[in-house]
Amino acid sequence: MSDEFERALEPVAESPSPGSELERVVPTERTHLEDGRVARRNAERAAALEAQKRRPRVSVVGIFGELLITAGVVVLMFLGWQIWINDLIVGDQQNHEAAQLSQTWNKGEATIAAPPERPDPGPPLVATAPGNAERFATLIIPRFGADYSRPIAEGVGVDDVLAYGIGHYPGTAMPGDVGNFALAGHRTGWGAPLADIVNLQVGDSIYIETADGWYQYIYRSMEYVMPTGVEVLEPVPQLVGQTPTDRLITITSCNPPLTAAERVIAYGVYETWYPRAGGPPAEIAGLVQAAAAAG
Repeated sequence: MSDEFERALEPVAESPSPGSELERVVPTERTHLEDGRVARRNAERAAALEAQKRRPRVSVVGIFGELLITAGVVVLMFLGWQIWINDLIVGDQQNHEAAQLSQTWNKGEATIAAPPERPDPGPPLVATAPGNAERFATLIIPRFGADYSRPIAEGVGVDDVLAYGIGHYPGTAMPGDVGNFALAGHRTGWGAPLADIVNLQVGDSIYIETADGWYQYIYRSMEYVMPTGVEVLEPVPQLVGQTPTDRLITITSCNPPLTAAERVIAYGVYETWYPRAGGPPAEIAGLVQAAAAAG
């Protein structure tokens, strides 16, 4: 064989493919995908760890704080019930009880309004003060509503009198008497019978109904005093030891609403009275007639 023939029979060395070197140097598409998945998993783990770090830990202080918030909400709901809803319910009940008193006193007599021109009724009848917590009159103030009427009982005890309506200060004058007929009532809670006391306007009528008839007072002025300002209950308000010559009415309540920091005082003077047999004042005849019809 010739040398050329022998060389032709020698195996030819394979030359490297163009892509083999690139595979060792440049990542393939599959490598890119794997790396992407790993990166995403790492990012998700890092985010989870960060969220766990930020998540507030449950502690005794946190639980106690939540309990306080819950208790505050419950208290606010109770106050809403006590101040608004309960006042409406209890106030309506007090109106009903005042109407029952009026029915008892009417005894089936006519309730036609007294005529504008009527005979002089003469000096008003003055009853003797009753025992503690005994109901003897009703308070009627048209400014507070066409159906406003509240029972008046002797005394100013919180639990036995003021929780059920208006109280009469013992030792002060009775309706129609010379001196100071002094009353007290709640402005908020327990039916809030004097919720609108600050809405009185000069010249407004204030009626006191008893078994003898209706006593009309005219509102004159208002002032604010400290709880210790008991001089407003004197026979001549604010003048200790002064002998009275007028028939006055003084109505007291708390101020501001929801507190007892001060007292708001409304004053009125006697105008006239309407004996029961002659019929009620025209201004409140509808209220009296409705009470009689309900019986």
